[in-house]
Amino acid sequence: MIVLGINAYHGDASACIFIDNQLIAAAEEERFTRIKHSAGFPVNAIKFCLDFAKLNISEIDNVAINRNPKQKIIQKLLFASKNIFKLKFFQDRFSNLRKINSMRNEFINNFDTSFRADIHNIDHHMSHVASSVYFSGYKDSNFISVDGFGDFASTLTGFYDGKNIHKFNEVLFPHSLGLFYTAITQYLGFLKYGDEYKVMGLAPYGDPVYTDKIRNILIKKDEGLFNLNLKYFLHHTGNVEMTWLTGEPKIGLVYSKSLIELLGPTRKPEEKVEKFHMDIAASAQKVYEEFLFDLANSLYERNISDSLCLSGGCGMNSVANGKLIKNTKYKNTYVPSAPGDSGGAIGAASVLINNSNKKKFFFTDNPYLGPQFSNDEIKKILENNKIQIKNEKVKIENFKNKNDLMKLTAKLLSEGNVIGFFQGRMEWGPRALGNRSIIADPRNPNIRELLNVKIKRREIFRPFAPSILKDKIVDWFEIDDDVPFMSKVFQIKEEKRKIIPAVTHVDGSGRLQSVTKELNGDYFNLINYFNELTNVPIILNTSFNENEPIVCNPKEALNCFLRTKMDYLVMENYILIRSSNK
Repeated sequence: MIVLGINAYHGDASACIFIDNQLIAAAEEERFTRIKHSAGFPVNAIKFCLDFAKLNISEIDNVAINRNPKQKIIQKLLFASKNIFKLKFFQDRFSNLRKINSMRNEFINNFDTSFRADIHNIDHHMSHVASSVYFSGYKDSNFISVDGFGDFASTLTGFYDGKNIHKFNEVLFPHSLGLFYTAITQYLGFLKYGDEYKVMGLAPYGDPVYTDKIRNILIKKDEGLFNLNLKYFLHHTGNVEMTWLTGEPKIGLVYSKSLIELLGPTRKPEEKVEKFHMDIAASAQKVYEEFLFDLANSLYERNISDSLCLSGGCGMNSVANGKLIKNTKYKNTYVPSAPGDSGGAIGAASVLINNSNKKKFFFTDNPYLGPQFSNDEIKKILENNKIQIKNEKVKIENFKNKNDLMKLTAKLLSEGNVIGFFQGRMEWGPRALGNRSIIADPRNPNIRELLNVKIKRREIFRPFAPSILKDKIVDWFEIDDDVPFMSKVFQIKEEKRKIIPAVTHVDGSGRLQSVTKELNGDYFNLINYFNELTNVPIILNTSFNENEPIVCNPKEALNCFLRTKMDYLVMENYILIRSSNK
């Protein structure tokens, strides 16, 4: 059976493909369109999956979509009957639903009339849950899916017994922890879709002195559930424009004037970030954590389990994720490489596979599922751009032995250089995990400012991640855990922080990536060689981009290298050297 999974007409459109119950390829649409969080129909991601699998669209047996417009019809009608909406609200919703319901036409129009697959609509949160429990490796686990909204729900909790997914509780529209965090994000002047991570990065600079005020925004209920205090919100009124059908997703302001009356004037995007804004971020993060921990602990009381799987867009809050073990009774927590909406493509496909088979399948969460480029392809791109490369005074060397190049790269890192690192298959999910990364020496106290201001061109308060050899975590962090997807933030041991200031956030934490030879041999070797030179088994890792989606192909990597102040670019067996570094 060949199954194509997609997330369409929502932020982070994506596609994946399973052949005989094996996940073969997956990618987000943004990597091809170069539009952040690209919405609409993921035609380019689908084409990549088909090309990688060497298949025609006519060979697809089933398509699984992580949305089901028929879900919760009664609840939707009841809500609509009690609320007055603007016509524009209904027009936007119906346009979105029409697109989802006419998916067959989309395939025929974008591919071929030979498209014959059966199309299956899978519940949004069940897709999220499946993307975690089927990939976690746990025999059984509790689960939480929590995000903005999908199929009229924002939260789903339950238990996976190794065979079946059992639902316990749901939180329905208009109540949502994700919307709570979005409201604070917008209040702080971060207005683009997906900017919530900026609040998470800003929070450690502040003090949570406004938690009592911010607790007014959320209302606690039994079993760890919650409501929004709707006086502070607008999304339920029909006055908030949301665009999901194509290009960059957009969402209007979701908070009301009452939030400004509660907290004070909002920050405009062009205004400086002050201590007040840092304190609001810290307070919002603390309140979010309180509600998440209550939800997790109440779930544990209902069903005792050692393990918890977390998914949904709020699963991107790596700070809260890293505190779950200390603040709950769980011994193990798992967050997939793509916990948000893009990961719903994999989740929907895995639900369909397990519903179609008597035997239940478990899948390996390998994030390296995107495009890969050979040395010959890279050589051709370098030759096609030789004039531009020459004008920038860049020298090219080709190594026959990849291991020798990894040793040289480690040495260059130890000397303080910033390096673009382009290897193997592109990562699936929002994090750069060593194949489309910019890397540097974590011991360099000045590297953060250089990277933020001169290369990444982003806010100075945003931290960088440490990639660490898995067996060395216990020596450097206060907790020993496997975090292959940068999904959790932990405290760095106090005596180690001064050694690696470039990856130590202001509160002494780091969003680590544990690296193993089995999952990424080249990246493991690089860090191991760096450790041999420096006695530090860690390198700084940030995404290979500059205010754009992570680079996908060698041409994009080359362009980013040439227009920024990176010192070297390593692409497979090639290394590009700026003349000042000869």
